[in-house]
Amino acid sequence: MGKGLGTTMKIVGLVLIVIGVGIAVWGYQLSGSIGSQVTQAVTGADTDKVMTYYILGAISFVVGIFLFRKN
Repeated sequence: MGKGLGTTMKIVGLVLIVIGVGIAVWGYQLSGSIGSQVTQAVTGADTDKVMTYYILGAISFVVGIFLFRKN
């Protein structure tokens, strides 16, 4: 029973890693949009939406690594 749970956690970890990378890439692509570039030029910072994608991607990636490495 314990081994099956460990395997399941590794699978969930891998899925979270892939999702985290995907969300971060999506945020990066969104930062290249015209609206985001205008906001960056005026304020000097990324939009809240882009930063949200970056943060969610990083959190998902870190939790995925933790679950994958946990025995």
